[in-house]
Amino acid sequence: MTARFGFMPVASILVKDEQLSSIIGPYETALLAMGGERWNEEDLTRSAPAFYVIATGGTESLVLALNASRQQTAPGEPVFLIAHPGNNSLPAALEVLARLQQDGVAGRIFYLRDPDDERGLAHISSAVEDLAVRSALRSVRIGLVGEPSEWLVASMPSPEVVRRTWGPEVIPVALGELMSRIDAVDPARIEPAVRSLADGATECVEPSEQDLAAVAAVHAAMRDLVADFELDAVTLRCFDLVLERSTSGCFALSALADEGVMAGCEGDLVSTVGMVWTHLLTGEMPWMANPAQLDEDENTLWLAHCTVPRSMVERYRLRSHFESGLGVGIQGVIPEGDVTLVRIGGAAMEALWVAEGVITRTGDAENLCRTQAHVRLTDGDVRDLLTAPLGNHIVLVRGHHADRLWAWWETMLA
Repeated sequence: MTARFGFMPVASILVKDEQLSSIIGPYETALLAMGGERWNEEDLTRSAPAFYVIATGGTESLVLALNASRQQTAPGEPVFLIAHPGNNSLPAALEVLARLQQDGVAGRIFYLRDPDDERGLAHISSAVEDLAVRSALRSVRIGLVGEPSEWLVASMPSPEVVRRTWGPEVIPVALGELMSRIDAVDPARIEPAVRSLADGATECVEPSEQDLAAVAAVHAAMRDLVADFELDAVTLRCFDLVLERSTSGCFALSALADEGVMAGCEGDLVSTVGMVWTHLLTGEMPWMANPAQLDEDENTLWLAHCTVPRSMVERYRLRSHFESGLGVGIQGVIPEGDVTLVRIGGAAMEALWVAEGVITRTGDAENLCRTQAHVRLTDGDVRDLLTAPLGNHIVLVRGHHADRLWAWWETMLA
């Protein structure tokens, strides 16, 4: 079985092997039981997450040297130190982390009060998962189909910024490439998608059969792009479909998400990264939406968008795309319950806003995008959106995950 992580004991040169076994033996047993594997210096070239077990004091320079070697294999990986109550382990760990932070290197100390410290061991387990998410982000390929929409004036990071700060590689795809593929879609692929979309709806209000066929063709073409460009996520300059083809990308983005390809609207790379990140870290399906209305006194807001993954909703109606009255929009009913809201921002995508709340009801207002959810914040303040917004779109996931998201961000990026 592949090890979940590696741990390398580091001791003073004055400590003999038998003494080292006596000092860390019980801790080693606990780490092995969690799926860890004891490493030596040669193992630092391996891809699994690495931890340094600070067995004794007098190890500060040793750890710094080992980490310098490790960074050749895992550049930018946070330095994780495990300390225990004896043998000047904690003082050494404190000195190491202080030096690393002076040098601008992220890291964290995991203090185990004893080998059975369930809380401390749980934190180590979470950190292993966090590093796995970091690694996964660095392997993600996001297709930017067309340029970001012009109105996203605070949400147009360069591909280099996305790569440097969060890890994913941005793959530019010309919008003309999509248009050509739409024209070339085999009609035999369209009918099954149309029937699936229509049969699952409780009602079809504005769209015609021709409208349904058009959005099914967009979905088929987008699936082909995903396969041919080996993409893990996409964001689409979707309003050009409205202007040039009198259709919409709402169904395509909804269906791609349900197929495991995180899909963002309007060429919004920032929110698409947020969708990928929250999905990897929480396992929940994300929804990207506009904060359309808010109430400071009630600490509530309405989120709305014309697309939503159908796996997130209890039921849905087929409507037109709100702003244009064309194509197909999805008016879904998202179940009431706990949610977490996330927004990444900043010129270098270095800022984060996270709030927790509960969906109290859904809406069908005719002056908002089709899927509408009313959220009452239980941890967070809607005034932040008025005084220090990071941009328009917000990502919503089911459940309360703020602590998990902040812990990841503070260790990996802050």
